[in-house]
Amino acid sequence: MSDPLRLTGVIPPVCTPFTPDGELDTGSLLRLVDHLMGAGVDGLFVLGSSSEAAFLTDRARRAVTEAVVAHVGGALPVLAGAIDMTTPRVLDHARAAVAAGADAIVATAPFYTRTHPAEIERHYRLIAEAAGVPVVAYDLPTSVGTKLPTDVVLRLAADGVLAGLKDSSGDEGALREVVRGRAPGFSVLTGSELLVDTAMLIGADGAVPGLGNVDPAGYVRVHRACVAGDWAAARAEQERLAALFAIVGVGSPARMGRGAAGIGAFKAALRLRGVIDHATVAEPQTPLTDEETALIAGHLTAAGLL
Repeated sequence: MSDPLRLTGVIPPVCTPFTPDGELDTGSLLRLVDHLMGAGVDGLFVLGSSSEAAFLTDRARRAVTEAVVAHVGGALPVLAGAIDMTTPRVLDHARAAVAAGADAIVATAPFYTRTHPAEIERHYRLIAEAAGVPVVAYDLPTSVGTKLPTDVVLRLAADGVLAGLKDSSGDEGALREVVRGRAPGFSVLTGSELLVDTAMLIGADGAVPGLGNVDPAGYVRVHRACVAGDWAAARAEQERLAALFAIVGVGSPARMGRGAAGIGAFKAALRLRGVIDHATVAEPQTPLTDEETALIAGHLTAAGLL
Protein backbone atom coordinates (compact mmCIF):
# COMPACT_ATOMS: atom_id res chain seq x y z
CA MET A 1 0.00 0.00 0.00
CA SER A 2 1.60 3.23 -1.11
CA ASP A 3 -0.59 5.41 1.11
CA PRO A 4 -1.06 4.17 4.68
CA LEU A 5 -4.11 6.42 4.99
CA ARG A 6 -5.85 4.33 2.34
CA LEU A 7 -6.06 0.88 3.86
CA THR A 8 -6.80 -1.81 1.31
CA GLY A 9 -6.28 -5.51 0.72
CA VAL A 10 -5.76 -8.21 3.32
CA ILE A 11 -4.80 -7.03 6.81
CA PRO A 12 -4.85 -10.06 9.14
CA PRO A 13 -5.53 -9.57 12.85
CA VAL A 14 -2.32 -11.13 14.11
CA CYS A 15 -2.63 -13.88 16.73
CA THR A 16 -0.51 -13.49 19.87
CA PRO A 17 1.51 -16.66 20.54
CA PHE A 18 2.21 -17.62 24.15
CA THR A 19 4.65 -19.96 25.85
CA PRO A 20 3.11 -22.83 27.85
CA ASP A 21 3.30 -20.68 30.99
CA GLY A 22 1.35 -17.85 29.35
CA GLU A 23 4.19 -15.45 28.54
CA LEU A 24 4.53 -13.72 25.18
CA ASP A 25 6.39 -15.94 22.71
CA THR A 26 8.19 -13.28 20.67
CA GLY A 27 10.02 -15.77 18.46
CA SER A 28 6.77 -17.40 17.35
CA LEU A 29 5.15 -13.98 16.91
CA LEU A 30 7.86 -12.87 14.50
CA ARG A 31 7.68 -16.14 12.56
CA LEU A 32 3.95 -15.56 12.25
CA VAL A 33 4.62 -12.07 10.90
CA ASP A 34 7.04 -13.56 8.35
CA HIS A 35 4.39 -16.15 7.42
CA LEU A 36 1.86 -13.39 6.77
CA MET A 37 4.22 -11.10 4.91
CA GLY A 38 5.48 -13.97 2.78
CA ALA A 39 1.91 -14.59 1.62
CA GLY A 40 1.64 -11.02 0.32
CA VAL A 41 -0.66 -9.41 2.87
CA ASP A 42 -1.11 -5.64 2.73
CA GLY A 43 -0.86 -4.76 6.41
CA LEU A 44 -0.97 -6.18 9.92
CA PHE A 45 -3.44 -5.57 12.74
CA VAL A 46 -2.11 -6.33 16.21
CA LEU A 47 -4.07 -6.22 19.48
CA GLY A 48 -7.47 -7.08 18.05
CA SER A 49 -9.91 -9.82 18.98
CA SER A 50 -7.87 -12.57 17.30
CA SER A 51 -4.83 -11.19 19.13
CA GLU A 52 -6.52 -11.85 22.49
CA ALA A 53 -5.94 -8.17 23.28
CA ALA A 54 -8.55 -8.23 26.05
CA PHE A 55 -6.38 -10.72 27.95
CA LEU A 56 -3.06 -8.91 27.54
CA THR A 57 -1.49 -6.73 30.17
CA ASP A 58 -0.46 -3.22 29.18
CA ARG A 59 3.16 -4.39 29.20
CA ALA A 60 2.37 -7.25 26.84
CA ARG A 61 0.37 -5.01 24.51
CA ARG A 62 3.30 -2.65 24.15
CA ALA A 63 5.76 -5.52 23.71
CA VAL A 64 3.68 -6.99 20.87
CA THR A 65 3.42 -3.67 19.06
CA GLU A 66 7.11 -2.83 19.47
CA ALA A 67 8.22 -6.27 18.29
CA VAL A 68 6.02 -6.31 15.19
CA VAL A 69 6.79 -2.70 14.20
CA ALA A 70 10.53 -3.27 14.54
CA HIS A 71 10.39 -6.56 12.61
CA VAL A 72 8.31 -5.13 9.75
CA GLY A 73 10.61 -2.12 9.48
CA GLY A 74 8.11 0.00 7.59
CA ALA A 75 7.52 -2.56 4.85
CA LEU A 76 3.82 -2.73 5.75
CA PRO A 77 1.56 -0.53 7.87
CA VAL A 78 0.94 -1.85 11.36
CA LEU A 79 -2.45 -1.10 12.90
CA ALA A 80 -2.77 -1.48 16.66
CA GLY A 81 -5.92 -1.99 18.65
CA ALA A 82 -6.61 0.48 21.47
CA ILE A 83 -9.53 -1.45 22.86
CA ASP A 84 -10.90 -0.84 26.34
CA MET A 85 -14.12 0.07 28.09
CA THR A 86 -13.97 3.86 28.27
CA THR A 87 -12.38 6.80 26.50
CA PRO A 88 -9.68 7.63 29.09
CA ARG A 89 -8.45 4.03 29.06
CA VAL A 90 -8.51 3.89 25.25
CA LEU A 91 -6.54 7.14 25.08
CA ASP A 92 -3.82 5.60 27.24
CA HIS A 93 -3.64 2.54 24.96
CA ALA A 94 -3.62 4.71 21.83
CA ARG A 95 -0.75 6.87 23.07
CA ALA A 96 1.23 3.77 24.04
CA ALA A 97 0.66 2.16 20.63
CA VAL A 98 1.72 5.28 18.78
CA ALA A 99 4.82 5.56 20.96
CA ALA A 100 5.57 1.93 20.05
CA GLY A 101 5.44 2.83 16.36
CA ALA A 102 1.92 1.89 15.24
CA ASP A 103 0.84 3.51 11.98
CA ALA A 104 -2.86 3.59 12.85
CA ILE A 105 -5.17 2.96 15.78
CA VAL A 106 -8.22 0.67 15.77
CA ALA A 107 -10.87 1.31 18.43
CA THR A 108 -14.33 0.06 19.29
CA ALA A 109 -17.09 2.13 20.81
CA PRO A 110 -17.04 2.28 24.61
CA PHE A 111 -18.46 -0.79 26.32
CA TYR A 112 -19.65 -1.93 29.74
CA THR A 113 -20.85 1.65 30.23
CA ARG A 114 -24.08 2.75 28.56
CA THR A 115 -23.49 5.36 25.89
CA HIS A 116 -25.47 7.56 23.51
CA PRO A 117 -24.55 7.96 19.82
CA ALA A 118 -23.39 11.50 20.58
CA GLU A 119 -21.02 10.09 23.21
CA ILE A 120 -19.70 7.48 20.80
CA GLU A 121 -19.01 10.26 18.32
CA ARG A 122 -17.14 12.29 20.94
CA HIS A 123 -15.20 9.15 21.90
CA TYR A 124 -13.76 8.87 18.38
CA ARG A 125 -13.09 12.59 18.06
CA LEU A 126 -11.06 12.52 21.28
CA ILE A 127 -9.12 9.45 20.12
CA ALA A 128 -8.25 11.05 16.78
CA GLU A 129 -7.18 14.27 18.47
CA ALA A 130 -4.92 12.45 20.91
CA ALA A 131 -3.49 9.77 18.62
CA GLY A 132 -2.12 11.90 15.81
CA VAL A 133 -2.31 8.91 13.44
CA PRO A 134 -5.22 7.53 11.39
CA VAL A 135 -8.03 6.02 13.44
CA VAL A 136 -10.13 3.07 12.27
CA ALA A 137 -13.48 2.38 13.90
CA TYR A 138 -14.08 -1.25 14.86
CA ASP A 139 -17.75 -2.25 14.66
CA LEU A 140 -18.04 -5.31 16.90
CA PRO A 141 -21.52 -5.37 18.44
CA THR A 142 -21.34 -9.00 19.58
CA SER A 143 -18.57 -8.11 22.04
CA VAL A 144 -19.17 -4.41 22.62
CA GLY A 145 -22.95 -4.54 22.83
CA THR A 146 -23.35 -1.49 20.59
CA LYS A 147 -23.77 -1.36 16.82
CA LEU A 148 -21.94 1.69 15.50
CA PRO A 149 -24.59 4.05 14.07
CA THR A 150 -24.10 4.44 10.34
CA ASP A 151 -24.79 8.18 10.43
CA VAL A 152 -22.10 8.64 13.09
CA VAL A 153 -19.54 6.67 11.05
CA LEU A 154 -20.31 8.64 7.90
CA ARG A 155 -20.15 11.98 9.69
CA LEU A 156 -16.81 11.15 11.28
CA ALA A 157 -15.53 9.98 7.89
CA ALA A 158 -16.67 13.19 6.20
CA ASP A 159 -14.97 15.25 8.91
CA GLY A 160 -11.71 13.35 8.50
CA VAL A 161 -11.85 11.98 12.04
CA LEU A 162 -11.94 8.35 10.91
CA ALA A 163 -9.72 6.88 8.21
CA GLY A 164 -11.70 3.68 7.93
CA LEU A 165 -14.06 1.08 9.33
CA LYS A 166 -13.43 -2.53 10.27
CA ASP A 167 -16.91 -3.98 10.01
CA SER A 168 -17.42 -7.14 12.06
CA SER A 169 -21.09 -6.45 12.64
CA GLY A 170 -22.41 -9.04 10.20
CA ASP A 171 -24.87 -6.42 8.93
CA GLU A 172 -24.33 -6.39 5.17
CA GLY A 173 -27.06 -3.78 4.69
CA ALA A 174 -25.25 -1.35 6.97
CA LEU A 175 -21.97 -2.17 5.23
CA ARG A 176 -23.52 -1.29 1.88
CA GLU A 177 -24.85 1.96 3.32
CA VAL A 178 -21.41 2.97 4.59
CA VAL A 179 -19.78 2.12 1.26
CA ARG A 180 -22.40 4.10 -0.63
CA GLY A 181 -22.22 7.17 1.58
CA ARG A 182 -18.56 7.31 2.57
CA ALA A 183 -16.26 10.25 1.98
CA PRO A 184 -13.44 9.90 -0.60
CA GLY A 185 -10.44 8.06 0.80
CA PHE A 186 -12.37 6.36 3.60
CA SER A 187 -11.50 2.66 3.78
CA VAL A 188 -14.07 -0.03 4.45
CA LEU A 189 -12.74 -3.41 5.56
CA THR A 190 -14.84 -6.47 6.32
CA GLY A 191 -14.02 -8.57 9.35
CA SER A 192 -15.84 -11.57 7.90
CA GLU A 193 -13.93 -14.71 6.99
CA LEU A 194 -16.84 -16.02 4.94
CA LEU A 195 -18.00 -13.09 2.81
CA VAL A 196 -14.90 -11.28 1.58
CA ASP A 197 -15.94 -11.71 -2.05
CA THR A 198 -19.42 -10.42 -1.26
CA ALA A 199 -18.07 -7.40 0.61
CA MET A 200 -15.69 -6.60 -2.22
CA LEU A 201 -18.53 -6.83 -4.73
CA ILE A 202 -20.49 -4.32 -2.64
CA GLY A 203 -17.47 -2.01 -2.73
CA ALA A 204 -15.37 -2.80 0.35
CA ASP A 205 -11.63 -2.22 0.09
CA GLY A 206 -10.39 -5.34 1.78
CA ALA A 207 -10.63 -7.71 4.71
CA VAL A 208 -9.34 -8.31 8.24
CA PRO A 209 -9.99 -12.07 8.57
CA GLY A 210 -8.90 -14.00 11.66
CA LEU A 211 -8.57 -17.13 9.53
CA GLY A 212 -6.05 -15.13 7.52
CA ASN A 213 -3.50 -16.12 10.16
CA VAL A 214 -3.87 -19.73 9.07
CA ASP A 215 -4.18 -19.25 5.31
CA PRO A 216 -3.13 -15.70 4.39
CA ALA A 217 -2.34 -16.69 0.82
CA GLY A 218 -5.93 -17.81 0.31
CA TYR A 219 -7.32 -14.43 1.32
CA VAL A 220 -4.75 -12.65 -0.82
CA ARG A 221 -5.96 -14.71 -3.77
CA VAL A 222 -9.58 -13.79 -3.04
CA HIS A 223 -8.75 -10.10 -2.87
CA ARG A 224 -6.66 -10.11 -6.02
CA ALA A 225 -9.32 -12.00 -7.94
CA CYS A 226 -11.93 -9.46 -6.83
CA VAL A 227 -9.74 -6.53 -7.87
CA ALA A 228 -9.24 -8.19 -11.25
CA GLY A 229 -12.98 -8.72 -11.64
CA ASP A 230 -12.58 -12.49 -11.74
CA TRP A 231 -15.57 -13.18 -9.52
CA ALA A 232 -15.70 -16.90 -10.35
CA ALA A 233 -12.14 -17.38 -9.09
CA ALA A 234 -12.87 -15.26 -6.04
CA ARG A 235 -15.94 -17.31 -5.24
CA ALA A 236 -14.12 -20.63 -5.65
CA GLU A 237 -11.33 -19.56 -3.31
CA GLN A 238 -13.79 -18.07 -0.84
CA GLU A 239 -15.70 -21.35 -0.71
CA ARG A 240 -12.48 -23.26 0.02
CA LEU A 241 -11.79 -20.86 2.88
CA ALA A 242 -15.35 -21.17 4.13
CA ALA A 243 -14.87 -24.93 4.40
CA LEU A 244 -11.61 -24.38 6.28
CA PHE A 245 -13.37 -22.01 8.69
CA ALA A 246 -15.12 -25.08 10.13
CA ILE A 247 -12.08 -25.43 12.40
CA VAL A 248 -13.58 -22.80 14.74
CA GLY A 249 -16.41 -25.22 15.53
CA VAL A 250 -14.21 -28.14 16.52
CA GLY A 251 -13.96 -27.16 20.20
CA SER A 252 -16.78 -28.60 22.30
CA PRO A 253 -19.33 -25.95 23.36
CA ALA A 254 -20.03 -28.08 26.41
CA ARG A 255 -16.72 -27.02 27.96
CA MET A 256 -15.49 -23.87 26.22
CA GLY A 257 -16.73 -20.57 24.88
CA ARG A 258 -16.82 -19.60 21.23
CA GLY A 259 -13.85 -17.30 21.70
CA ALA A 260 -11.61 -20.05 23.07
CA ALA A 261 -12.77 -22.42 20.33
CA GLY A 262 -11.98 -19.92 17.58
CA ILE A 263 -8.66 -18.62 18.87
CA GLY A 264 -7.65 -22.11 19.94
CA ALA A 265 -8.37 -23.40 16.45
CA PHE A 266 -6.30 -20.67 14.79
CA LYS A 267 -3.38 -21.33 17.12
CA ALA A 268 -3.62 -25.11 16.79
CA ALA A 269 -3.61 -24.75 13.00
CA LEU A 270 -0.60 -22.44 13.14
CA ARG A 271 1.28 -24.91 15.33
CA LEU A 272 0.39 -27.78 13.02
CA ARG A 273 1.68 -25.73 10.09
CA GLY A 274 4.95 -25.13 11.95
CA VAL A 275 4.49 -21.39 12.27
CA ILE A 276 4.27 -21.09 16.08
CA ASP A 277 5.63 -23.33 18.82
CA HIS A 278 2.60 -23.65 21.09
CA ALA A 279 -1.18 -23.35 20.82
CA THR A 280 -1.52 -21.88 24.31
CA VAL A 281 -4.53 -19.60 24.81
CA ALA A 282 -4.80 -16.90 27.47
CA GLU A 283 -6.36 -17.73 30.83
CA PRO A 284 -9.08 -18.56 31.67
CA GLN A 285 -9.84 -19.91 28.21
CA THR A 286 -10.02 -23.67 27.78
CA PRO A 287 -7.48 -25.32 25.44
CA LEU A 288 -8.40 -27.77 22.73
CA THR A 289 -7.88 -31.48 23.33
CA ASP A 290 -5.57 -33.68 21.28
CA GLU A 291 -8.63 -35.21 19.62
CA GLU A 292 -9.96 -31.79 18.62
CA THR A 293 -6.53 -30.80 17.31
CA ALA A 294 -6.51 -33.93 15.17
CA LEU A 295 -9.79 -32.83 13.62
CA ILE A 296 -8.20 -29.49 12.78
CA ALA A 297 -5.35 -31.31 11.08
CA GLY A 298 -7.93 -33.07 8.92
CA HIS A 299 -9.43 -29.74 7.84
CA LEU A 300 -5.96 -28.39 7.02
CA THR A 301 -5.22 -31.43 4.92
CA ALA A 302 -8.50 -31.07 3.05
CA ALA A 303 -7.66 -27.41 2.36
CA GLY A 304 -4.24 -28.33 0.97
CA LEU A 305 -2.33 -26.76 3.86
CA LEU A 306 -0.72 -29.89 5.33
